[in-house]
Amino acid sequence: MSAVKERILGAITVMHEEDAVKIWNIIKLHFSFSDEMPTEEEKAVIHAYKRGDADYQPFISHEELKRELGL
Repeated sequence: MSAVKERILGAITVMHEEDAVKIWNIIKLHFSFSDEMPTEEEKAVIHAYKRGDADYQPFISHEELKRELGL
């Protein structure tokens, strides 16, 4: 881990909870993170995709889609 990341972790460790919440909100906004928990159905879909289930795999590659759209 880099020195910068270690310093960030150290700062968060000693921070008051209210300040940590403020920092988390800044991080969520900047990096478009969501703290909503996935539903059981969403978890099942993600698991099926990772397993390679054909119903959850793309039908067209990124490059093919770009060609089709003329991009």
